[in-house]
Amino acid sequence: MEQDHQEMQLLSYSSTPHPLPWPGQSPSVDLQLSISVGGPSVEALKWEAAEQMRLAGVEKAYAEHVMEMSRREMEVAQTEFLRARSLWERAREEVQRAHKMRERAAGMEITCLSCRHKFRPTN
Repeated sequence: MEQDHQEMQLLSYSSTPHPLPWPGQSPSVDLQLSISVGGPSVEALKWEAAEQMRLAGVEKAYAEHVMEMSRREMEVAQTEFLRARSLWERAREEVQRAHKMRERAAGMEITCLSCRHKFRPTN
């Protein structure tokens, strides 16, 4: 019968996830000891959570700054693109005018006023 009693004690010890308190200790003392010895304290967890929140705030501020800088760069790029398009269109118009002048000049005789030689366009 003593053997059955020992097995019962072994079963009760092995079925509990944490060791039972020392004789004379209350369960709350054991709980406090298991928290401070077995893992991070509540204060450490609070500090870590506060630090993570602070870092998240810093990362959010940085992301907002990068987004604002990107928005400004997009505005500058759009302005430069519109300016480049306008210049390109003016250059295209100048080339078209030059082609029209060349076509008109092909049928005309142009004479130099100073030397009186006739101008002959090259193709």
